Amino acid sequence: MRIAFVGAGELTVRTVELLIERGHEVIIIEKDQERIDNLSDILDCSFLNGDGSNPAILREVGPEQTDVLFCLSNSDQANMISSLVGRSLGFKRVIPQIQDPEFEEICSELDLKHTIFPSRTIGRYLADMVEGIDFLELSTVIKAEARFFTFTVDKEKGKSVADLDLPENTRVICFYRDGHFNLATEETKLKKDDEMVVLTHSENLGDLKDRWEKNQSNHGDS
Repeated sequence: MRIAFVGAGELTVRTVELLIERGHEVIIIEKDQERIDNLSDILDCSFLNGDGSNPAILREVGPEQTDVLFCLSNSDQANMISSLVGRSLGFKRVIPQIQDPEFEEICSELDLKHTIFPSRTIGRYLADMVEGIDFLELSTVIKAEARFFTFTVDKEKGKSVADLDLPENTRVICFYRDGHFNLATEETKLKKDDEMVVLTHSENLGDLKDRWEKNQSNHGDS
């Protein structure tokens, strides 16, 4: 996969290190040339000096050839703008980082579905640890070729889980409706904006992504 990052902070560096180890192609967009010079000695990836919210800079990355655009600068406003510009240019998936929870509703109104809130994620993890729950143990359960895939219901509304015609070795295991967790059965009726969680074989990920990205794209054109 080809992944681009706006901002070269600590979170970007740690994520990029993992992605490079896994054989992915990475591009980092960073305003500070000195920061680029320092990182170029330790990261085997491409760098682009410039403002990641500038359409001309993002076009240089190649939106159509890039699978994910992470917007991880130290400015929430810049991350939101970069995400909106990236989406308008045709990046397949944009993921902004937002530190201030006051922006959550705005991100929802802007349909930035994949926004991450690091402080909330870490806070939830620490609270779970207090109660003896360690979700990092999930890696001991999801092994080998098993993978999770998520999609948001749109044209499938009104169908049941059994009607989805999913690939072999694929099953909907749960879903989120209005922010609430629910286990799924074959009879579960889908409603618009339900967030479905699927367990599947890794070989099916490409087909699943193509199917739902195409559906979302067609919906946006109508």
